[in-house]
Amino acid sequence: MTNNEGRASRRYGTFSLFTLVSVYLLILVGGIVRTTGSGMGCPDWPKCFDKWVPPTSESELPANYREIYSDYRHEKNIRFAKYLRSFGLDETADQLLSDEKIREERPFNAVNTWVEYINRLLGALIGVFILLTVIFAIRFIKSDPKIFYTALATLILVLFQGWIGSIVVSTNLVPWMVTIHMLLAIVIVGMLVYLVYRSRKSFTEPYRIKEGLRSPLMFFLVVAMVIMVVQIVLGTQVREEIDVIAESLGASARESWIGMLDMIFVVHRSFSWIILFLNGYLFYLLWKQGIRLGLIGSICLMVFGSFVSGVIMAYAGMPAAAQPVHLLLGTGIIGLQFLLFLHLRGSEPIKEDLI
Repeated sequence: MTNNEGRASRRYGTFSLFTLVSVYLLILVGGIVRTTGSGMGCPDWPKCFDKWVPPTSESELPANYREIYSDYRHEKNIRFAKYLRSFGLDETADQLLSDEKIREERPFNAVNTWVEYINRLLGALIGVFILLTVIFAIRFIKSDPKIFYTALATLILVLFQGWIGSIVVSTNLVPWMVTIHMLLAIVIVGMLVYLVYRSRKSFTEPYRIKEGLRSPLMFFLVVAMVIMVVQIVLGTQVREEIDVIAESLGASARESWIGMLDMIFVVHRSFSWIILFLNGYLFYLLWKQGIRLGLIGSICLMVFGSFVSGVIMAYAGMPAAAQPVHLLLGTGIIGLQFLLFLHLRGSEPIKEDLI
């Protein structure tokens, strides 16, 4: 690699890292949107109440705005149902169109509207950052095509994620759409992590692991990653249950929310102990290998922080501030785990007698 190529790769790695951090900021803001109940603050997309600058008062809206946007969303759901039927999901499509609750339009709330709109503006800005990762990656088409094609795939997925976000709004935050939206965010994080790793690996000393131990370590890490993804999905399901309970009891009864959750919460809570053990054991195995522990140490700190924030939510009346932090730490863990996986995959084997 020439000096110019090295500098370009280093700069690209820095920008990819900046974009990755921005995506995590968006995930945090998305958690705030969910916690504040602002997900339906804007009933249409990409505009908000058909305006590029949202209203600040209900008086700025037509008298029958709730009927207007309920019908608008229903028309969009009819088109979405056609896509579902094309994949043979007739029952899901029928349920989507027959559920009257999906058509319910909430009264205007200026705070919710602007919280959601700021979330959208941040998402649009990050979309520009993703586009720039593709443009900046053009110079690597010949020298390292995986960088360019990964960046391009990330852009395509981000555009698809934007469309899914519009469907989340039109379906009035139907639970399975929210879960798909979250899973796509994790995939986008993974692609950006790969871009950071790929563009920086020439300047990073590879891990050195005893022969025969790399595959077991990677397998154990993959198990930890899969369980972490399952845990995030379970957490999304728990969050959806809490939304229903909160709507029926009100915010003043926060202390009662946890007690009304069903078995999904118990499973989610039990998984947290498994995750704590798995990542702690990974730390022990890598420590025995003599591998630098900065990355796995960061993972363990995040796991501990996620565990503590979960305990706070369960036993301190579901404080609003803890919820987006809990989500951010969960997605942060899976991102760092994937980065560790890439480092282990690119490690150099060493013979036992050379240790």
